[in-house]
Amino acid sequence: MTYSIDPTLRQLIVRQFPAAQAAGCFSPLAGLTGLTAKVTVGQQQMLARRESSQPIPFVSRRREYRLLKRLASSGLTPQVYGHNPHWLLLEWLPGEVLDGSQIPQHLAELVAMLSRLHHQPLSGYRLQILPLLQRYWQLCRQRNIRWLRALQRLTCRGEPQPLRLAPLHMDIHAGNILQCGAQLRLIDWEYAGDGDIALELAAIIAANTLSGTLSGELVADYAHHNQIDCHELTQQIARWQPWLRVLMASWYQLRAEQSSDCHLQQLAADAWRAL
Repeated sequence: MTYSIDPTLRQLIVRQFPAAQAAGCFSPLAGLTGLTAKVTVGQQQMLARRESSQPIPFVSRRREYRLLKRLASSGLTPQVYGHNPHWLLLEWLPGEVLDGSQIPQHLAELVAMLSRLHHQPLSGYRLQILPLLQRYWQLCRQRNIRWLRALQRLTCRGEPQPLRLAPLHMDIHAGNILQCGAQLRLIDWEYAGDGDIALELAAIIAANTLSGTLSGELVADYAHHNQIDCHELTQQIARWQPWLRVLMASWYQLRAEQSSDCHLQQLAADAWRAL
């Protein structure tokens, strides 16, 4: 289904592309946040990401815009066209989204892409998980004792000291990996920031429900590629896993409350049970 383009988005498009005066169309894309759409104006195709009207911790189109601009020379990110208080306008990347079953056959490419990302200069936006978890707790209306106890345990433990700080994507799953010709590209950079490389690997394993064998291959290949001790990296990933479980459950809980979406409510319930 297509819609007419929001006036504030049209202003941004015309500012960046003065020749784009045609009416154009706006096609929302599937996703758990519902804030992204494909925009077509004449022959020009773009990706528009709306600023959320409801708070999502660490998510800011302004921050995303600045981070993508910093990573522009890496060849890993979509081109940034512009930003205003309501929208972020990006290059539309043509390609096919991977299916979860395709992850194993692309593991080597994924490791190579991750390694390139993790060797880019820091973005200046440090991702700290404990303040993030505390913010989710503050924003949610429905809290439970299991969540409180998990949060208290993590607070007492403190975040693991980073093995190596690098820019992280933090939302790498099959739905955010595009096969663009002969190469893979990453989309949806809204959670990106600077953090521990082991946190990124732990997030990939969790988001893609990788088997023990595949997880081992991913970690071993990454460790070899980046000259890191594999055993040390495996231990660090294990330290981050409890943090990620609470983070994922917190995210589902907040988004379920904000959207009243039945699927998100079920995902939140499943995540809390898994704790």
